[in-house]
Formats: sequence, structure tokens, C-alpha cells
Amino acid sequence: MSVRRSMLFLPGNTPNIIVNAEILGADAVILDLEDAVAPTEKDAARILVRNAIGRMGFGGCEVIVRINSTDTPFWQRDLDEIIPVRPSLIMPPKTSCAEDVRRVDAYIAALEEKLGMERNSVRLIPLIETALGVENAFEIASASPRVEAIFLGGEDLTADLRCKRTKEGREIFYARSRMVCAARAAGVEVYDTPFTDVNDDEGIYDDARCAKSLGFTGKSAISPRHVKAINEVFSPTLQEIDYAYEVMEAIREGERQGKGAVALRGKMIDAPIVARAQQTIAMAEALGMGRSDRDAE
Repeated sequence: MSVRRSMLFLPGNTPNIIVNAEILGADAVILDLEDAVAPTEKDAARILVRNAIGRMGFGGCEVIVRINSTDTPFWQRDLDEIIPVRPSLIMPPKTSCAEDVRRVDAYIAALEEKLGMERNSVRLIPLIETALGVENAFEIASASPRVEAIFLGGEDLTADLRCKRTKEGREIFYARSRMVCAARAAGVEVYDTPFTDVNDDEGIYDDARCAKSLGFTGKSAISPRHVKAINEVFSPTLQEIDYAYEVMEAIREGERQGKGAVALRGKMIDAPIVARAQQTIAMAEALGMGRSDRDAE
């Protein structure tokens, strides 16, 4: 199981930051060729990102590249440079419909064939940041087998909605809920927009807890300062892990005794509880927090 609690945006034209990517604590880094890079620096940035992916190990940190949108003259050149070094995921921004996904998908597929790469070896995580994109979230999420997740962009979305972006996030509650429902219906993961006040250490915890409560898989950040809070919120607690193991033990014991119904702590254990327990255990073990890991300490 790959764990992707936190995703940290890094400008694609900052070698002094990119070189330290693996020590910033995020599960994934998003090397940005779009908003963070001026048009005059696009060529230099994509070469820098290409070389960084090709030559740096990133210490096991997953590498995502945000390319330029398909309504610009840059996106194909981005892919020409980046696909040969095999990033984990490509993030196409301003994705508003399934056709946007299929256009990028087709171009990557042609490059994979040309380079002798396995089909769909480079995955997609479309960035949804328009009202139309939110309404089309399910179609976007299910547009291609290459789509592994969808991602909410709150800043551009609120501009499109003509409302103010606030810390409380009431203005994007509908978009968040719609994105989570669409992703789960399509069988893909879903990631939340960054909390943009880098100096509000309490606010990032509140915002991350809100995202987790709605069902998001993880959350992005624009500052390394927020990574620790996101990782903490999206990691299971020891109490949650222990309860998950108890659930699975109770199920196994019930099966040994031939019981059709099993209770734990006075509550019946049904299929959703078992599913959540299995998810918790899988994540705990991926993070080195499982029982076997703790017993070995």
C-alpha cells in the first residue's frame, strides 16, 4: 500500500528547494511547472525538473509533476521532457471535463509507446479547480484507467465561483463533498486543496481534520511548515490501530466458533466496521505502526 497523506508543492525552477525535497517530510512532492513558473522560465524549469527526477532518488518520496494546462502551448513540451524519466504521476491542471483527461492520456500513451514503456505506467491526478470541473468530477475521475486520483484546487475554484477564499472554507464545502463522492464512486483517491496561511499553525490542523472528516485521502501543502500537521491528522492513532486489530481478532474468533454475528465492546461488528479496520491496519503497517513493528521495538 502506498501512503500519500501529504503532498508538498515545490516550484519547478528552484533547484535549492528541490534538492532538499526528500527531507521535507511529505509523502509526495509536486514539482510545479505551471503557476509557480513564469512563461519566460518554462523551458529552464522543465529541464531542471527532468534532470532532478532522472538523477535524484528523492528518498522514497513520490514524485508528481504539475504540467501546464492544455489551453497553453507548454503542456506537450512538458510531457516530452518529463515522461522519459518516469515520474509517478502527472497532474494536469484546470481539468474541467473528461475530454481534458483523454487528451493528456492520449499524448502520454503515444510517448510511452515511442519510448518502449508499458502502457499506463505513468498515472494521472487531474487537478479540478473550476465550477465545471467540480460538476464533472465523476466523469473526470472515470475518464481513463490512468487516473489514480483527483485533486481539488480551492484558490482558482473560488475565483471561478466569484467568492472570497476563507480559512473556514465554507465556500468550498459543496465542492469538497462532491469531489469525495465522485472519487469514491469512481474507485480512485481524492486529495484536498492547500491551506494557504503558512503562519497559522492551528488553522492547518483544523483544515486537515475537516478534510479527513469528509473522506479525503490526504491533503496538499504549499509550505513544508504544514507537512507535519497533515501527516499527523491523516495517520491513524495508536488507539484506532489497536481497535482495528481487536475487530479483526473478534471476527476470526467468531468464525472459529461458527458465530453468524460478532460483538465487540457491546457493539455489533458489521461489514463497514470490518472494512474500516482493514484500511486502518493496512495504513498502519505501511507507516511502520503495525503491531509487528511495535513488537520489534
